[in-house]
Amino acid sequence: QVQLVESGGGLVQAGGSLRLSCTASGSFFSINRMGWYRQPPGKQRELVGDITSAGSTNYADSVKGRFTISRDGENTVSLQMNSLKPEDTAVYYCKVYVRSFAWGGSADYWGQGTQVTVSS
Repeated sequence: QVQLVESGGGLVQAGGSLRLSCTASGSFFSINRMGWYRQPPGKQRELVGDITSAGSTNYADSVKGRFTISRDGENTVSLQMNSLKPEDTAVYYCKVYVRSFAWGGSADYWGQGTQVTVSS
């Protein structure tokens, strides 16, 4: 089993910044990819961006140039959010894709979510 602990959400004014972090622990061989999703009020969950074990990143068009994903150590992913807009208001979820064992196997896990609210 894998546990994800998220931190860093909160309330910020438009134009401000926040940094989210997510740390994975538990039983797995390695982490293949880590990412962030968000679910705005009344809407479906959507990808914000992700990063592979090799460091390749992928972002939603709506956050390109404002958000940056990084791996802070082997089991931690961060999301630096700058120039925040009211439409960035959402519950942000960390997602981790792991290789379960040295010989193979894979699984993905979700964090519990952290609220980000951007006021206008």
